[in-house]
Amino acid sequence: MHMIVDLTRYEKRRLRVLVQRERHAAVRTRMLIILHLAKGHPPTDVAAYAHVARSTVYRVAERFQTWGLAGLADRREDNGAPGVDPLFLLVLRQVVAAAPQDYGWARPTWTQELLCVVMEQQTGHAVSQPTMSRCLRRIGARLGRPRPILRCPWSQGRRNRRIRKIRRLIEHLPKNEVAVYADEVDIHLNPKIGADWMLRGQQKTVVTPGQNVKRYLAGALDVRTQRVRWVAATHKRSGLFIDLLKHLARTYRRARRIHVIVDNYSIHSSRQTTLALAGLPRIKLHFLPPYAPAFNPIERIWLDLHADVTRNHRCATIDELMYEVDDYLKYRNQTRSRRPTRAVA
Repeated sequence: MHMIVDLTRYEKRRLRVLVQRERHAAVRTRMLIILHLAKGHPPTDVAAYAHVARSTVYRVAERFQTWGLAGLADRREDNGAPGVDPLFLLVLRQVVAAAPQDYGWARPTWTQELLCVVMEQQTGHAVSQPTMSRCLRRIGARLGRPRPILRCPWSQGRRNRRIRKIRRLIEHLPKNEVAVYADEVDIHLNPKIGADWMLRGQQKTVVTPGQNVKRYLAGALDVRTQRVRWVAATHKRSGLFIDLLKHLARTYRRARRIHVIVDNYSIHSSRQTTLALAGLPRIKLHFLPPYAPAFNPIERIWLDLHADVTRNHRCATIDELMYEVDDYLKYRNQTRSRRPTRAVA
């Protein structure tokens, strides 16, 4: 069945100009449908060219014959005020940042369908699931994996006072004194498995040695220079931390005082460490609140170390892996880059 749309040469030329200027994709598609029908093409061919259903071609032709060019416009603009406005998006941000239990639902995680229900309760505007998907993209929401943490046993006031005390120490640090953030990290010969880009139908493989071998690093991040000092050992015991303290004492010989900011791991306050500190009078320890890794910036360096070295690594021996670790930290100290990407030597 052929459908004839009569257009003069001027109307065809004018419609081609409008197609080039139209920014709305749906309206542009409707204009192209009319142009092809005016050339005498059958609706089936027009539908295939425009990637629409044949019923859409008939519907567009009927609207054009009834209302002319005005019939090609998006008629949803007559639906009234849209339900998605800046206030709706602001409320959506607050809802997504919370949990369903905060709004009286038993489910622990959000779904787009549940967000539609809660947003209708909060704003009075009902939106569809596709609209909610677009709203989530507009506010920059993503489907991610939460980070598990342990709750600090201290009161909020005590925790904040300790953090402020450490920050004041760093802000008013005398020139002849040094402050470092210290922590330990485990290095495993069995590689940590992480995400990587792959071609469709391909799954990369990581060869593991089978029997795991471990090494441990104790590191200290200088708050002024952002350089990392580190020592390594085969066991994560007090001796590892004591070796780091001695290394800091040798490195900062001219410093009147060396402030070492650490977490509450047992080796930082063991009897061996206490006796060792008696022989290192220039070193003073400052303890962060319990379970507060976010306030220790060297934790970020360890995350980058795993991302750039240990994750999906191909080292066959622990010595080869430790060489890569040392090379990475040395390169980081030279470049002062947070995530240095090294070329293969």
